[in-house]
Amino acid sequence: MDAATLRATQAPIKERYKTDPQAAFITLKAKGSIDSDGIACKVETGRQIAAAGLHPATGGSGLELCSGDMLLEALVACAGVTLKSVATAVEIPLKSGNVVAEGDLDFRGTLGVDKEAPVGFAEIRLRFDVETDAPQDKLDLLLKLTERYCVVYQTIKHGPKVSVVLNRV
Repeated sequence: MDAATLRATQAPIKERYKTDPQAAFITLKAKGSIDSDGIACKVETGRQIAAAGLHPATGGSGLELCSGDMLLEALVACAGVTLKSVATAVEIPLKSGNVVAEGDLDFRGTLGVDKEAPVGFAEIRLRFDVETDAPQDKLDLLLKLTERYCVVYQTIKHGPKVSVVLNRV
């Protein structure tokens, strides 16, 4: 897809959102099942079922996906798509590239070994390695716009309001 095709595809969508702001509000959903015998949650991905389980550092077998890894994978996926979209829109040719996310966890927190140890990622690092002939000012713009428009990055960075409910069925 080139910049003109991307603009043409997005133009009517953007116009609709300008004239009807409520149309831009969409609720994304994820669903999982905890009906299995093991300590796992089967997540419906829209393509297949992904079985998430305990990380080996917390006693898991390593056969199931780790939800922490899945969070980083979602960040990589979103950031990669956003980077590619922005590069297309501002006509920065990318020959190739890689997106890497790393996150530091202290598993003492999640296992309750140390009440002072945090539960969750203490730090997340996102890196883009791109092969391009574009000048540095264009790459600076690419990074700035990718950060600005990556949904998962912005969600992690700014922490949305989160609520939790437990229902008996």
